[in-house]
Amino acid sequence: MQLALLVTHIRAEEKLLIIAFQDAGIEPDIILDRDLNIDLTGGPAQLAPSGVPWHDYDLVVERCVSTSRGMYMLAILERWGVRTINSYRTATICADKLLTTLALAGAGVPQPVTRVAFDTASAMQAINNVGYPAVLKPVTGSWGRLLARVNDSDSAEAILEHRHTLGNYTYHTHYIQAYVEKPGRDIRAFVVGDQTICAIYRTSPHWITNTARGGSASNCPVTPELDALCQRAANAVGGGVLAIDLLETADGSLVINEVNHTMEFRNSSAPTGVDIAARVVQYALAAAAVQA
Repeated sequence: MQLALLVTHIRAEEKLLIIAFQDAGIEPDIILDRDLNIDLTGGPAQLAPSGVPWHDYDLVVERCVSTSRGMYMLAILERWGVRTINSYRTATICADKLLTTLALAGAGVPQPVTRVAFDTASAMQAINNVGYPAVLKPVTGSWGRLLARVNDSDSAEAILEHRHTLGNYTYHTHYIQAYVEKPGRDIRAFVVGDQTICAIYRTSPHWITNTARGGSASNCPVTPELDALCQRAANAVGGGVLAIDLLETADGSLVINEVNHTMEFRNSSAPTGVDIAARVVQYALAAAAVQA
């Protein structure tokens, strides 16, 4: 069985995955995205930087930090018939919050009220529609970067004006969500295939609770309600290996906030007692065996 990890660099998660593959008797090839040089007019017989023809891989696990590099490689590999985790479709949806919202809405999955606008005036109207406080997010990005909670029209106007001075066109797409008053925490659940394998509470005095921003992780029991909702969300975006962020509303119900296709889990195995890397590898080997 021939497998590869496509990475930008080897972070804690990739180290854990490599060890888990080795424990399963597999030595995956490590392919750095900066070493890629691909003939788009050629085909899968051309050599990967590892020296292996691309079509010899039973599976490529995409773990790029760069969203654009990962997305393009998934598109190329899919066209060549090389199986990947995650799929290009799943990554395309999850990498764009607007597309994620559309997919979840189409599947009837509960989520915060969300609007989109493309002009400052219409964005101000959209913020008024959802009400204050509102949350402004870039449609692409992670780790809570460029999130803003606006409590009044003055702060909203200032942030919208600032974003319109930025060159990236995605900052001119105003993705606006109703603010959900959460109990000082949110939930990150890990879905591998058709199982919600574990979940954590991310607790922080700040309204942004990402562990990358200092939130603390503790075990969250996977209740039947949580599992069912996560499965619905995962299926809506195409399934695979996913981290799903959920919010607890004032009435105790759960709503989906985001779905992540290249998940980080370094802080989650210890509090949950679940070897997340091993579960991902188990799923990957089963997928590779089907391909082989």
